[in-house]
Amino acid sequence: MYIAMNRFKVVIGLESDFETVWRERDSQLSEVLGFLEFRLLRGKTNMDEGYTLFSSHTTWRSEEDFLNWTKSENFRLAHRSAGENKRLYWGPPQFEGFTVVSGI
Repeated sequence: MYIAMNRFKVVIGLESDFETVWRERDSQLSEVLGFLEFRLLRGKTNMDEGYTLFSSHTTWRSEEDFLNWTKSENFRLAHRSAGENKRLYWGPPQFEGFTVVSGI
């Protein structure tokens, strides 16, 4: 199993706009071979630096399935509007990928 995460620093006050973008996004993930689960996570607000931390969290059958998705038309369609929402972000997202080694 493989977990792919993107961490986003969202400008304070724009959190609900960010959540709406993700809620209304047509990701088509459920149609992708190897996709298991998606979660959007909201973390702590850093008042000193002006952002709230979010993470998109997808679980895949394998890293290969995830990489195949990143090269697919579904991926391009899901990300086609990403540039329209730059005002929401305090810097670019940070990707982290993990291979599951243990779990219940």
